[in-house]
Amino acid sequence: MSYDRPYEGLRVVDMSQGVAGPYCGMLLAQNGADVIKIEPGDGDWARSLGAVYGDQTAFSIPANTGKRSIVMDLKHTDSRAIVDCMIKGANVFIEGFRPGVVDRLGYSYERLKEINPQIIYVSISGFGQTGPMRERPAMDPVLQAFTGFMAENKGADGIPHRSPVIINDMATGLYASQAVQSTLYAQRDGAPGRKIDISLMEASSNLQAVRLLDGYREGPFKIAGSPSGTFKTSDGWLQVIVARDHEFQLLCKAIGWDEYAKDPRFQKNQGRRDHADLLVGELGELLATNTTEHWHALLNENRVQNGPVLTYREFAKHEQPEAVGLLSWLVQSGSDEPWPVPNIPGMPKYVQDHRYAVSPALGQHTREVMDDLGYSATEIEKLVAEGVIT
Repeated sequence: MSYDRPYEGLRVVDMSQGVAGPYCGMLLAQNGADVIKIEPGDGDWARSLGAVYGDQTAFSIPANTGKRSIVMDLKHTDSRAIVDCMIKGANVFIEGFRPGVVDRLGYSYERLKEINPQIIYVSISGFGQTGPMRERPAMDPVLQAFTGFMAENKGADGIPHRSPVIINDMATGLYASQAVQSTLYAQRDGAPGRKIDISLMEASSNLQAVRLLDGYREGPFKIAGSPSGTFKTSDGWLQVIVARDHEFQLLCKAIGWDEYAKDPRFQKNQGRRDHADLLVGELGELLATNTTEHWHALLNENRVQNGPVLTYREFAKHEQPEAVGLLSWLVQSGSDEPWPVPNIPGMPKYVQDHRYAVSPALGQHTREVMDDLGYSATEIEKLVAEGVIT
């Protein structure tokens, strides 16, 4: 065992699709676990979201890096014996079907714990395993709407907007990974296996805890400190945050607001919030008179929190991410151009062509996994011919 790959020797059977469950499995793989990704014949549907490169997409790469892929027809009666063989030697099982589906396929927690009492069974759903919405499909934008996020994220047009960042899926994977890790730690002292239920609704609510509490009591979002916001410059946009009293004084010094620096209305944050329309309006008019680079440099010089609004391409090429080694540029199957894959905080950085830095092609490891399970070449060919595995 090492800090780099503390889960070496652990096996994870990942039957989930999309992002939430697979992202949990990917985090376990990066910690050293052998994660076997079971996919249907046409692949995890994340492989078809957005622009497709071979059998990879921007969704499938961060969800599956470091795993081994096996293609299997789970509806075929002979597939159950293969999965059961995997479960006998597994530590974790991950599924992300709508409630009830995995039971009908024959992989309920009750059945799998009879095969392996120590199994950690992770079940990921949209709205939870009970309640009137339990069987509804729930991709990230639906949860953004349902949990209040979009209502808070109104644009200048007054229309609720979704975030293109799949925040709820990624958060669900993180919370699920955390729950698995604490369970593995408890098992060191003899704790049995357990079932972990994680829903996108739960993850989304926890991710928004501050706004949920504040919005429930105080109503629609109001800026915490003024003047703050996203301001148009002569050639772009600049985010400015003035949260504390001394920061307002720094802003006044930077832009020449000498009178406002002494104005009793603006000495405390509450007073500035009460006059936010005035302050934000005047700051907006001023910032529109010069470039983003000009204001960014001036505010930085005076230690006022600010940042230019960058595109992902601009961010990926910026000197600060490069200085800290944030991104690894990885070529994956289906594309000769490297992808800027973020290195996971606290884990070893990705290295091109290393097993933990490769998102597997569909079914890339089918024969390898079957061989590991003890199947002979003849048995494997027979299962391929019958369409059980591909």
